[in-house]
Amino acid sequence: MRHFGLAGFPLEHSFSPGYFNSKFKQKNITGCKYELYPVREAGQIRHLFETDPNLEGLNITIPWKQEVIKYLDLLDDTAKEAGAVNVIRARRSGAGLLLEGFNTDVYGFIVSLPDDIKEDTDRALILGSGGASAAVACALRLLDISYYVVSRHPARDKIIYEELTAEMISGSKLIINTTPVGMFPDTEAKPPLDYDLLSHNNFLYDLVYNPAVTKFMEEGVRRGCRVMNGQNMLESQADRAWDIWNSTDL
Repeated sequence: MRHFGLAGFPLEHSFSPGYFNSKFKQKNITGCKYELYPVREAGQIRHLFETDPNLEGLNITIPWKQEVIKYLDLLDDTAKEAGAVNVIRARRSGAGLLLEGFNTDVYGFIVSLPDDIKEDTDRALILGSGGASAAVACALRLLDISYYVVSRHPARDKIIYEELTAEMISGSKLIINTTPVGMFPDTEAKPPLDYDLLSHNNFLYDLVYNPAVTKFMEEGVRRGCRVMNGQNMLESQADRAWDIWNSTDL
């Protein structure tokens, strides 16, 4: 039996097991199972591969997309550029174990973004500074879109929410929430923006997918913004992960 799964914490409401197990059933893929691996330390992720010889690949989610890198043997170019990993592939030879890190969030974000936004956006706001934020920033660089990264805590190359100006908000056509704020079960929460500065000129992209319409998105719709949740990105990055796990060429 080939083992795959999702590692992170918490994982109770993850979409991944249902998506992959449905994929296995619909495509008549036998001999595979996908499970949740709640881990409280990034180092435990390597231990999962060391103790389960049938574990071939993991998706990595909050909060370990950046921290896990130190426990891997190789990174692909996109993961290096993003500074974050959301897919791990195991290569085994006898007792040897080689763990390779990839980032499919970058791919998932780019392919899910509407063409007109990719083509017509000059500047974006990225809300959050974790692993998902790093992937989105990498994608925006590839699309030649400038951006500000907004964090709750002061840091180099980032601004805090209190430093956001009216022009930064209204003048950023694309605003992406890369944080778990607003995710089930805390569905009433939203990033601390001045939403009254938004208009039909803004496109709000929430990487949260549960609920399908977050408070962040609701605030945008109320002011004429186009909005989008993270479901398409999740499915695209998951399909890319499956390709990686089944390829020896990447």
